[in-house]
Amino acid sequence: MIQQIGSHIYSNTYHPGPAKDDSVILSYSNRDILLREQGDVFSYPLFSQLPPEMKKEKHLIWLFTIDGIEYFLTREAITLPGYAYVPVNYLRAAHPRYLSFAGVTGLSLHNWYQNHIFCGGCGKPMQYSKAERMVYCDNCQTMSYPTICPAVIVGVRNGDKLLVSKYAGRDYKRFALLAGFAEIGETIEETVHREVMEEVGIKVKNLTFYKSQPWSFTDTLLFGFFCDVAGSDELHIDYQELSTAQWLDRKNLPDDEEKASLTMEMMTLFKEGKA
Repeated sequence: MIQQIGSHIYSNTYHPGPAKDDSVILSYSNRDILLREQGDVFSYPLFSQLPPEMKKEKHLIWLFTIDGIEYFLTREAITLPGYAYVPVNYLRAAHPRYLSFAGVTGLSLHNWYQNHIFCGGCGKPMQYSKAERMVYCDNCQTMSYPTICPAVIVGVRNGDKLLVSKYAGRDYKRFALLAGFAEIGETIEETVHREVMEEVGIKVKNLTFYKSQPWSFTDTLLFGFFCDVAGSDELHIDYQELSTAQWLDRKNLPDDEEKASLTMEMMTLFKEGKA
């Protein structure tokens, strides 16, 4: 999965400091990210490559470290010779993987900072905390922290078949497992039952938690569950959410080419007879 970055060490312990020449710079324009493609790999610009006017503290936001190297966010989109903005979905299968993970994580923080320039309570400019990842309003004392949305990924089993679907109205057109966000006041297990019933009209049993995944493309923390169909396996598809849904035999499940998502890892586990 995209957050599995091997021997590299990601740390989001909040200790912002000044940028160094080898600090990595992440810059976004909407959902595009600035990078340089070099054959089968890519890279981000370094602080040393920025023009002098962009090296001032007011233009950069400290993000996190990987292997002790600090990553910074530009407050606005920049241009640099040899670099270009590409859609962030490029990172799903790009290499090196630790830089893909950095770019997606940075996107989530970029969106949060962009959405909290002004106070939602009184409209005054927000200030940055020096002690933690938080912005606050001096005028009305509103505080805001990065938003993480809990959601479920559900692998519904029916003997040697797995329930797969395709989203309606999205760019991602491949098979996926059922998924949905938790609502206020429900447990994550209740989310599984509700989402399956809403999207395909069946009941499930034998819920087993598999693992979780941060999915910063959508500011989400995913909880993966396997379960079994309970009763009728006749599907009643909500076509506002899904373009299709079907029971697929394990031998016909697609291969995981990107090695990025929890949904594909779970499908592969079932395909190999391990779930």
